[in-house]
Amino acid sequence: MSRPRKILAVTGGVGGAKLAVGLAQLLGPDELMFAVNVGDDFIHLGLHISPDIDSLTYALAGQNNQELGWGRAGETWQFIETLGSLGGDDWFRLGDKDMALHMRRSLMLQNGASLSAATQEVTQRMGIAHRVIPISDDPIRTVVQSTQGDLMFQHYFVRERCEPAVHGFRFEGMANAVLNPTIAAYLADCDAIIICPSNPFVSVAPVIEVAGFLAATEQIPTIAVAPIVGGIALKGPAAKMMQELDIPTTALGVAEHYQHKYPHLLNGFVIDSTDADSLPDFNLPTIATQSVMSSLQDRIALAEACLDFFDQLAA
Repeated sequence: MSRPRKILAVTGGVGGAKLAVGLAQLLGPDELMFAVNVGDDFIHLGLHISPDIDSLTYALAGQNNQELGWGRAGETWQFIETLGSLGGDDWFRLGDKDMALHMRRSLMLQNGASLSAATQEVTQRMGIAHRVIPISDDPIRTVVQSTQGDLMFQHYFVRERCEPAVHGFRFEGMANAVLNPTIAAYLADCDAIIICPSNPFVSVAPVIEVAGFLAATEQIPTIAVAPIVGGIALKGPAAKMMQELDIPTTALGVAEHYQHKYPHLLNGFVIDSTDADSLPDFNLPTIATQSVMSSLQDRIALAEACLDFFDQLAA
């Protein structure tokens, strides 16, 4: 079997966007589609904010903020600083350039466009050829069940700085969410699925739990890249969440979580080379490779390793 030529990448957050960039360097727009988490979306200051879609958009356009690790490059902050000086709600840092994107999206949605259509308009104008597709055009909102009660994800993540202990999650709107028809059609003859190194609880789960996704992917070879390296999450609260949920904070812990909750999901798993000693502990095909992506070459190399892994699985 030759390397798969039609791949769906499931992504959310900054870590997922890094691998997405590597994949986009190797695969053309007809060979690669991104299914993106919308559970982080929320309405703020009257605007529709889509953090995971925006992180991927900025990364693919080469406009992500390298210094902050989030947001848009070359950002200025006059709007949010002025808002704060007037007593406004400034806990969610919106840059001036970022505001323009949120305003454009929000106006399109108010005028009847779908989130998919608004995303396509923005990504095309930013020079992105690959398709960035929300997993659903219906609202899905991640709620973190915590020691401070139920918190909308951005309130937990940004306002509360991930400090409350977590004991569960729920996805408001999931019962009524319809799998994006563009993704459903793509899956009909998709060769492989890569789950990028994203938080399994709040970035991946709101994607794969949309009705119809798991059934549509059951016969498609699927691998996941661990977001945990050496017992820590390189970005975000995944390791802290795992501790509070009594899940071992290891790459193996992530794999076992996926296998327990979604028994037919994974055909393979990718861990970092620093965790290679744990390879004998995995009960599914697993490879160890450099997965810390500090440069573009790192992103491309990890993408290459993932694509080569499918050849190994076929053999």
